[in-house]
Amino acid sequence: MTFPDRIERTLQLPHPPQRVWEALTTAEGLGTWFGNHAEIDPRVGGQAKLTWDSGDTATLTIERFEPPRVFGYTWPINGLPGGDPRRTYVEFTLEPTGTGTTLTMVESGFAQLPGTGEHEAAYSGNTKGWTNELGELVAYLDGRA
Repeated sequence: MTFPDRIERTLQLPHPPQRVWEALTTAEGLGTWFGNHAEIDPRVGGQAKLTWDSGDTATLTIERFEPPRVFGYTWPINGLPGGDPRRTYVEFTLEPTGTGTTLTMVESGFAQLPGTGEHEAAYSGNTKGWTNELGELVAYLDGRA
């Protein structure tokens, strides 16, 4: 039996690529739409640390950093114990358009979870999570956050 491995979303944004890039790769941007506070060392091998008012935290390890086009990172899989070494890979790709930016987000790596329970919890949780978080990104870019 195979499990879905990828979550993919594409957004057409009426904002220039540089504005979208800054929302994705600065502490101000990440700390507004993706968490409640962020710190970032924006380079390959650097980390971004996100915290939420709920007390939740996440550490992202930057794997690709190609301004202003590709931002990719690995992060822990939702629902696994804190020390588990397995990660998913998230990549944002920005393409300029005549009216703004096409943003594509892909998260992959869910197939490494062997059990249907672990896979379902992580995959469905992140699928719902990206719907919410990308909505918050749009609100931030539109000045509504």
